[in-house]
Amino acid sequence: MGAQVTKIEAPWGDDSRKWGPPFQSGFDGNEVASYFLSCNRGKEILFANIKEEREKIRSLIEESDVIIENFRPGTFDRLLGPVRDDLIVCSISGYGQTGPRRDEPAFDLTMQARSGIMSVTGEKDGAPAKVGVAWIDVMTGMNAVSSILACLLRREKTGRGARIDISLWDTALASLVNQGHNALAGMKTRRMGSSHPNLVPYRVFQVSDGWFAIGVGTSGQWEKLVEALSLDSPESWIENSVRIENRDLVESMVHDSIRGFTRADLEELLIGVPCASVNTISEALDDPQSHFRENVTHYSGVPTLASPFRFISAQKELM
Repeated sequence: MGAQVTKIEAPWGDDSRKWGPPFQSGFDGNEVASYFLSCNRGKEILFANIKEEREKIRSLIEESDVIIENFRPGTFDRLLGPVRDDLIVCSISGYGQTGPRRDEPAFDLTMQARSGIMSVTGEKDGAPAKVGVAWIDVMTGMNAVSSILACLLRREKTGRGARIDISLWDTALASLVNQGHNALAGMKTRRMGSSHPNLVPYRVFQVSDGWFAIGVGTSGQWEKLVEALSLDSPESWIENSVRIENRDLVESMVHDSIRGFTRADLEELLIGVPCASVNTISEALDDPQSHFRENVTHYSGVPTLASPFRFISAQKELM
């Protein structure tokens, strides 16, 4: 979003440089893991041993508006000491700067395990499964950005800096959303494959050439689904709560009616009903919408995923 970002890596480099294969030519011409490239585009990278080059790092801090650090709690203050009052310092850690687990190491995998999300991810009779990307890591970064922007706005008005404490743990629990509130309301949460605990039908179904997702969230969408598939369903099923009571029957009826179709046929048939083919990642990146929105770009000659931010700067661009 226009910021000049300088990342300080240890002299031996960020560990994720070696998290491969696959490997690609990096921004500096060296081969690094694709994983590293996914997280570090747009950054100026400096190598430094903070313990030995403390004054160099402190001089960079003095020139900065925002500092993001992910040392173990307390390490930043111990190594670099106090900072000026108008600086915004965002600390990102596994469990936060306080609490009985604050000093425990954490990866996205262990957070998905401990937070409970793995207990509701995967097939009903299968093993717990993690989300296929570092879901908690990504959302923690997004929460950090939101907090930093709020503090920058406050500083414009008051001149005051801030210390921000963002953790994977807090993010993971807050991001349980309806599943977390289901548990607070006394519901026994469980793995349901792609099904939804609060909506029916809302899952993927196997069709003639792969898998297809159908999500019904309103009575109107259910009526459109019934009409499109000529379902012989009771009138009472227009109520989501009744469909939940009859989940197996509803899902079986829908599945029986679509199993002979192709994914493309269903996309045309179910106009007005939220639905989609279950794509591979390559298929998604090659989707016409991805090409139109330029969701794949290049950085220093390396193909990368584009930023999701789209700023409409002039009224004519709305026309």
